[in-house]
Amino acid sequence: MAISPDIGYLADRPEALPVLERLFQTEWPDYYGADGPGDARQDLLAYSSRNHLPVGLVAFVGPEPCGVVALKSESITTHKHFSPWVAGGMVAPQYRGYGIGAQMALALEEVARSLGFKVIYSGTSTANSLLLREGWQFIELVLYNGEEVSIYEKVL
Repeated sequence: MAISPDIGYLADRPEALPVLERLFQTEWPDYYGADGPGDARQDLLAYSSRNHLPVGLVAFVGPEPCGVVALKSESITTHKHFSPWVAGGMVAPQYRGYGIGAQMALALEEVARSLGFKVIYSGTSTANSLLLREGWQFIELVLYNGEEVSIYEKVL
């Protein structure tokens, strides 16, 4: 059964930042955890734009933020010739399997179109089935930071 979240710009919903920051730290502890090189709060603040990259969207179920996704100019640094990238996508564990990730991806496609992009890219080691279901085309499998990552494109 699908859930219909309220999806909007992260820039318009700053109250979501603390919850999303904790989700980033939990989901990606090697990068955003206490010993990791990333700063979840800074990255999320960077996504708080509406008119230029990076742009972030946040999903809410009722008053609770349950997911986030961003459109960025760069993601997989070995592939700087591709841009923009759908990245930083995550749904809170208790809300997975309800179609929220797909709905956020579709909403981000609309944002990309409104910004004038004709093609978008994504790199993932976990969301392959979601991207394929949503019409993305596999480009290649790469080893990136010691992990196998599939790179996809979607023509808008």
